[in-house]
Amino acid sequence: MLPAKTARTRSVGTKLSEEEYGRLESLAANRGLTVGEWVREVLLEIGQGAKPPAASPTEQALLAELIALRTIVLNLVYDLASGEPLTPERMQELIAKADGDKREKALLRLQSTTGGGA
Repeated sequence: MLPAKTARTRSVGTKLSEEEYGRLESLAANRGLTVGEWVREVLLEIGQGAKPPAASPTEQALLAELIALRTIVLNLVYDLASGEPLTPERMQELIAKADGDKREKALLRLQSTTGGGA
């Protein structure tokens, strides 16, 4: 991060197709950033030796679903092995828990395997 008083006075530019720019907008939006902020972060991370983000939004969604499914299966097996009854309410509870944090878990997993950018 730059000190608060350091002004950004230099720029870097490139030409993009509409499709390419749309992809950048999507990637930036996924991180809650503007395109300029996202590009700055990615360029500086790459310059420091970090790998560029490798997972597309589709890959992130698939990993999130896989993690949620794994969470449900593991909890079901644990409950059954412990002699707990499998009720519709318990299934809904397991599904809600798995869906509640699947995206966060997927992003953490991607960050740990790609060196920081997902």
